[in-house]
Amino acid sequence: MANSPQAKKRARQAEKRRTHNSSLRSLVRTVIKKVYSAVSSGDAAAAKTAYDSAVPVIDRMADKGIIHKNKAARHKSRLNAQVKALSA
Repeated sequence: MANSPQAKKRARQAEKRRTHNSSLRSLVRTVIKKVYSAVSSGDAAAAKTAYDSAVPVIDRMADKGIIHKNKAARHKSRLNAQVKALSA
């Protein structure tokens, strides 16, 4: 356990960041699941709107460092491929 005042403060800050970052990661997972569920339902228009709303969220989290930029690109690529396959 932290003994110095600085270490105690850093522990408090780390816990605060951890809870905030976990909620942001959960948000990313939620928007990705919404796109997958729209694709699985077969509705191309709903899948496209879900994808369009998910992309800015994924990019924002990659910019903040919540997820890696390559992971964000991988998710966007896979989601886009499924949405395009559905509309084609």
